[in-house]
Amino acid sequence: MKNYSEDASRQYHIQVAAGEVGRYVIMPGDPKRCAKIAKYFDDPVLIADNREYVTYTGTLDGEKVSVTSTGIGGPSASIAMEELYRCGADTFVRIGTCGGMQPEVKSGDIVIATGAIRMEGTSREYAPIEFPAVPDLNVTNALAAAASRKGYPYHTGVVQCKDSFYGQHEPEVKPVSYELLNKWEAWKRLGCLASEMESAAMFVVASCLKARVGSCFLVIANQEREKLGLDNPVVHDTDMAVQVAVEAVRNLIHSDREKRR
Repeated sequence: MKNYSEDASRQYHIQVAAGEVGRYVIMPGDPKRCAKIAKYFDDPVLIADNREYVTYTGTLDGEKVSVTSTGIGGPSASIAMEELYRCGADTFVRIGTCGGMQPEVKSGDIVIATGAIRMEGTSREYAPIEFPAVPDLNVTNALAAAASRKGYPYHTGVVQCKDSFYGQHEPEVKPVSYELLNKWEAWKRLGCLASEMESAAMFVVASCLKARVGSCFLVIANQEREKLGLDNPVVHDTDMAVQVAVEAVRNLIHSDREKRR
């Protein structure tokens, strides 16, 4: 395809060139989280800051790694993945926030996705709806091992991905409330752990690219616990989820090195 960037050596949206990112990329939504995540790297350097995409590159245990923000939702996340892949990345770890859906999923817990409900639009432009949105098993296992090693409360299971934040939080006032409310109830009955906005697209894009991806989230709050009158504080500190993602990348670096021997 035509490169629309003013600098043809750089990807149009993320403004990163080949070789400026590592094979492993941690991907938060919020650009402001990038600097916080980069502090866990050795010698981090700001590579690019364009639109919602901020990129730092450093090293972990001698391996080049990066962090790139994606903004909100599947469309911008898929753009970041496509362009990072063209720059040499092939392993992506999404770190973000979510809302719990099962009573046992509490504020401050970590959720690690083993699959995602494709209630969004981006993945439909990559694969038929019958194709499942699932992460890479090795990345997922690395995330679970990291959370377990650190002793953080975590859950593994299916998450729901949507395009409308307010469609989740104010479904009763939307013209399609009948569909939103009925499907939400179905997801709950099927044991869906949490709701977020990026993983389904990222999982399907990774399948298309033959890349690896996994997701972990901080549970900010749980509206279902609120409805039941259970304790439901709002938690904003994502550092536990960030530490899980960084530790998982370390795990992947070392396991990949062992495979190359």
